[in-house]
Amino acid sequence: QVQLVESGGGLVQAGGSLRLSCAASGRTISRYDMGWFRQAPGKEREFVATIDRLTSRTYYAGSVKGRFTISRDNAKNMVYLQMNSLKPEDTAVYYCAAGDRYPLLSRSVDDWGQGTQVTVSS
Repeated sequence: QVQLVESGGGLVQAGGSLRLSCAASGRTISRYDMGWFRQAPGKEREFVATIDRLTSRTYYAGSVKGRFTISRDNAKNMVYLQMNSLKPEDTAVYYCAAGDRYPLLSRSVDDWGQGTQVTVSS
């Protein structure tokens, strides 16, 4: 089991940027495919982005492709989500996740973080 702690959320105006960080402990993330998910009020949790454990290839939800970038630093046991050109519809709690399948979808997640709130004002 790996413990995940997200940070970097906050309030930002539409068009702005935020960088989320996910700090892992307990095990090295080099063993895991990693991902970011989000959940808006009244909606189900949805996939945002994932990154492969071996090659760092990435895959994005259509709604964020071209605006968000997922990356990982195995040496630091960290995963990041750079979010640019933010829109009000990006408002949600963002969760870091670890699993053993790429692309990492919700049903393949073994460990979740506690989430960090991102609010985008119009």
